[in-house]
Amino acid sequence: QVQLVESGGGLVQAGGSLRLSCAASGSFFVINDMGWYRQAPGKQRELVASVTSGGSTNYAVSLKGRFTISRDNAKNTVYLQMNSLKPEDTGVYSCNADVRSRTGFVSTSWGQGTQVTVSS
Repeated sequence: QVQLVESGGGLVQAGGSLRLSCAASGSFFVINDMGWYRQAPGKQRELVASVTSGGSTNYAVSLKGRFTISRDNAKNTVYLQMNSLKPEDTGVYSCNADVRSRTGFVSTSWGQGTQVTVSS
């Protein structure tokens, strides 16, 4: 169906910024919702942000406006701008996409994830 590849993760000091990218490729008709999730060691995966094909966004309340999700439909890419990073933001960040086929069938794909480490 669709393959998702994340990039942009790395090691950053507290207060710094990172911009994650996730590019979709493969066979699909249209991409509906796209989102970013993260999982810290010993914790459950949680939603960071999502964006619909129409541009509507949703964020985890705990982020308090520090993160911004956006997408470029022409490039089939979703971005996550992360500012004022905190050590508790450390984790594996994965993107996902809900893809619709020409027959209307919707499937969900996940990327392999990119590591984000915030040092104090």
